[in-house]
Amino acid sequence: MSETPDADGVMLRYQAMTRRYGDLVAVEALSLEVRRGEMFGMIGPDGAGKTTSLRVALGILAPHGGTVITCGLDPQRQRRRLARRVGYLSQRFSLYGDLSVDENIAFFAEIHGVRGWKARREELLELVRMAPFRRRLAERLSGGMKQKLALACTLIHRPELLILDEPTTGVDPVSRRDFWKLLARLQRGGLTLVMTTPYLDEAERCQRVALLDHGRLLAMDDPQALRRRYQAVIVEFLARPRRQAVEVLSRSDGVTAVEIFGERVHATLPELGNSAGATAAERLAAELRGAGVDVELARPVVPSLEDVFIARIRAAEAG
Repeated sequence: MSETPDADGVMLRYQAMTRRYGDLVAVEALSLEVRRGEMFGMIGPDGAGKTTSLRVALGILAPHGGTVITCGLDPQRQRRRLARRVGYLSQRFSLYGDLSVDENIAFFAEIHGVRGWKARREELLELVRMAPFRRRLAERLSGGMKQKLALACTLIHRPELLILDEPTTGVDPVSRRDFWKLLARLQRGGLTLVMTTPYLDEAERCQRVALLDHGRLLAMDDPQALRRRYQAVIVEFLARPRRQAVEVLSRSDGVTAVEIFGERVHATLPELGNSAGATAAERLAAELRGAGVDVELARPVVPSLEDVFIARIRAAEAG
């Protein structure tokens, strides 16, 4: 397949893409587009097909059906040309522990054939705020610093598209926040980002997200639009004993789902009107207290992306 210009502003296009591992269908007829300059998130549990989809886009895996175009190129037939236009940061990005920060970046610059890379290295060290640590061995960096170094190595050849596979898994919350600030800054500079993440709060930062489960696309839109279309009332409780609260709520009239989120419990009910949330909170709190449960908090809350995702999965399973 010859190169097709991305004049329509599409940097990544899947058209009915299917990928199997033997009899297992990892991705089934996936169709979606990622626009130039956006931050796009692929969300789903383990086995949803997220990583497989990214690897097909990079040309690491071949599709068994449908087509994929990345940066206007066929990833299978034009992989060398694609490598100059795309960056890939995986969970297991291979830094060299016995090389310093400077030496790691230099190594990846040589791999990509970057000319005059020293100025680019200085720019990236300032971007990730690692210039003071440039002589430190990679093996002596913290988890968050390793990820920032990996990002610098991935950006050394100035890619147009950055693909990240769960880049902040296992990273502490402060480092996660700093890493996302870096990604936001890169996007403002015109870089297109496609990522997978198990953290739904991170996915809220994306312009658009695709919800995947068992290799199928369940929904795709911006997070706010997905939440607006969620036709249900969610009541949040802080109640003890929590297990008893869950049991009482699960038996309560109209409650379709009960989920635990840390110390809090969410009860889902079909939407009945503008005042349904407050009315439901009062009724359910009274039921809990009547059953001997201590209710510290009962309030309707705005559905989160996680609420939407769980509801979509359940609807797909029911279907």
